[in-house]
Amino acid sequence: MKDLKEYTIPFVGLKVGNHLFEYKVGKEFFEHFEFDEFNETNLAVELNLLKKTTMMELSFTINGTININCDVTNEPFDQYIEAEHHVVVKFGDAYNDEHEEILILPHGEYELHVAQYVYETSVLAVPSKRVHPGIEDGTLNSDVLDKLEELSIKENNDPAGEETDPRWDTLKKLLNDK
Repeated sequence: MKDLKEYTIPFVGLKVGNHLFEYKVGKEFFEHFEFDEFNETNLAVELNLLKKTTMMELSFTINGTININCDVTNEPFDQYIEAEHHVVVKFGDAYNDEHEEILILPHGEYELHVAQYVYETSVLAVPSKRVHPGIEDGTLNSDVLDKLEELSIKENNDPAGEETDPRWDTLKKLLNDK
C-alpha cells in the first residue's frame, strides 16, 4: 500500500484542535485492496481529526456514488451511499485495533494510516441487496426481467376452481373439527 501515501497523517506536527482532511476516492483506491465489486466510484471523504493532548478523535464522513451491478438483472447502476464512522485513537504499550471504534497506537508512533478505515466504511455503506431503481419503479426494460416474469409462478386466487389433493382434505378436517 505504498501508493496510498496521501492517507497517512503525520499527527505529531499537528497542533491541538480540529484538522480537516478531504479525499476523493476513485476505483483505483479499491484496486489497492483487490476489491473489484465496484465498476466505478466517485466518493468524497471528509476526515475531521480532533487532536487532544492524550488522544485523538477521527470522524469520517463519506458520500457519493458507486456504480455496481444489480443482484437481480446484473444491469449496472449508480448507487448513492453515505456513511459516518468514528474512531478514538489512544496511546498505549502496543498496537491494538481489536475494537472497531478504538485504536491504540504505541507511544512512539508519529503517523496514522486511515486508508483501511475509508475502505471498510465505504464497502459497508453499500446495501446488502443491490436492486436497480428501475426494477422498483417498473421503468427498467431488460431481457432478464422479461424471462423472470415468464418463469414466475402464477398464483391462482380463485378458491372455487382450485382442485386440492384429497389426502390433504382429510388432514384439514382434523384441524377444523376442534
